[in-house]
Amino acid sequence: MNKRLRNIGIYVLVVITVIFIGTSVIDRPNTENATKTLRYSDFIEAVQDKEVSRVLISPDNGTAQVVENDGSRSEVNLAPDKDLLKILTDNDVDIAVQPTRLSSPWQQAFSSLLFPIILIGALFFLFRRAQSGSGGGGNPAMNFGKSKARLQMEPSTKVTFADVAGVEGSKLELSEVVDFLKSPDRFTAVGAKIPKGVLLVGPPGTGKTLLAKAVAGEAGVPFFSISGSEFVEMFVGVGASRVRDLFEQAKKNAPCIVFIDEIDAVGRQRGAGLGGGNDEREQTLNQLLTEMDGFEGNSGIIIVAATNRPDVLDSALMRPGRFDRQVTVDRPDYAGRLQILNVHAKDKTLSKDVDLDKVAKRTPGFTGADLANLLNEAAILAARRELDKVSNDEVGDAIERVMAGPEKKDRVISERKKELVAYHEAGHAIVGALMPDYDPVAKVSIIPRGQAGGLTFFTPSEERLESGLYSRSYLQNQMAVALGGRVAEEIVYGEEEVTTGASNDLQQVANVARQMITKFGMSEKIGPVALGRSQGGMFLGRDIASERDFSEDTAATIDVEVSELVDVAYKRATKVLTENRGMLDEMAQMLIERETIDTEDIQDLINRSEVKVANYL
Repeated sequence: MNKRLRNIGIYVLVVITVIFIGTSVIDRPNTENATKTLRYSDFIEAVQDKEVSRVLISPDNGTAQVVENDGSRSEVNLAPDKDLLKILTDNDVDIAVQPTRLSSPWQQAFSSLLFPIILIGALFFLFRRAQSGSGGGGNPAMNFGKSKARLQMEPSTKVTFADVAGVEGSKLELSEVVDFLKSPDRFTAVGAKIPKGVLLVGPPGTGKTLLAKAVAGEAGVPFFSISGSEFVEMFVGVGASRVRDLFEQAKKNAPCIVFIDEIDAVGRQRGAGLGGGNDEREQTLNQLLTEMDGFEGNSGIIIVAATNRPDVLDSALMRPGRFDRQVTVDRPDYAGRLQILNVHAKDKTLSKDVDLDKVAKRTPGFTGADLANLLNEAAILAARRELDKVSNDEVGDAIERVMAGPEKKDRVISERKKELVAYHEAGHAIVGALMPDYDPVAKVSIIPRGQAGGLTFFTPSEERLESGLYSRSYLQNQMAVALGGRVAEEIVYGEEEVTTGASNDLQQVANVARQMITKFGMSEKIGPVALGRSQGGMFLGRDIASERDFSEDTAATIDVEVSELVDVAYKRATKVLTENRGMLDEMAQMLIERETIDTEDIQDLINRSEVKVANYL
């Protein structure tokens, strides 16, 4: 097909050349028979002398053919003379207008063939470009269904397991895959089979794609990388064709690794949408299932896929035999965060006062991407402040910037509002600091950030975050702390002067109280029962609605229980702030003067006030 297209192109070029040469030869003027040219004055004189019998004027009135009485012909360039027609008529000269000159048959044929020739040439050019872009093999028009996977015969990702920190368990699982590719005999000697697929699951930013690059860098085998969205097209059958082509290429280069990023784009549950879902996507998924565990088998091909939404994946894709291993790449713990910070701090110029150990303790719940962004933001702040090194102040500001947004120091705030925000944030901080078994207060600020007029930062417990287990007393304390700002406003300014600043706090309190009753079974009247059957989202694969599976009486009981829980939390917050009104005023005054106070300031204030935390159980 390639040779045939080349011959067609050569033939078209030859035809165009012949036609062009032929028309240029035929239409070339004959200089020997060319007519003589008259001056305009001689022409007028000849007309007046009755020597001219006929005049043929050109359509544009620029020239004229002059026929004399003896039959001789000449040509004259006409001047813009308004009396010319009168002169010709008075001297009985026959006047005619020359017809538009017709093109020769060769020119007419060329003009009629010009558009098809251009069209054929354009198509030939497009086919050649498509062929060169696809690697040069096969029918270029059929490359639409070819796989778009990028192949690296000798992976040059420049990423190894040494560059991936904070996910030691995940690295161990994947290092076995690398060992299997490097020395399969050690495993086959005891009857072990190479895993066909490894699914990396975890929140965004935890390093799933980085781990896949590290596998490629460590294994030293051909590495195919593609995104799940590149399989799906608007034309039915194209995605399945690309899956087949991908595995055909992989079989030719086995043993190899095929990495599919964001596999949820093609691997969603079949028939999950209205009307049966996207038929093209389902065909693509069916082909992927067949290739991963078909009759032929894929010896030596390991599929590594990544997703942050395993809940939407089809169950047939998740079973052993297709994805034999599911590796959870979770948020790093304290030790992992410290390792990640050390990796990203290598190319940063940090001052001696920066303690990465303290930074790791202040950032529970941060992912690897969050920590990399944190140090980058700190470096940007240092450059903006024209500093040679990144100091502890820039790192602290970067943490708060990532968590709550940039500061808005240029916002003009009245003294009245500044005082109100100070009392509001002091209420949160004092209740949080004096409640037993609650997260310590890290920092209180009345500098506006984002939509918030001020913020109180708490340091969550590492143990609670990792286990996900929260006690009833902790949840009750959480509600009391959230109500602390509203209670402080009421104590200082009275109930008539409370503002809408606590709207988000009230929503948080109502949500926690309702979950305690309906999900966690922490109600004395209803008992340890989970109420409200969740409905899975048809498109998102998440719980987007809750089906009511209880009576109206139970609903009324839930509302009463929620109100009672909120009332208890409100009374506890009121008791703490009323008994420590002096501490509330002093902390608010400190915030007004300094705008920001930290853990040491709060602890010093508590020690001076001689407060006993146990009194507020």
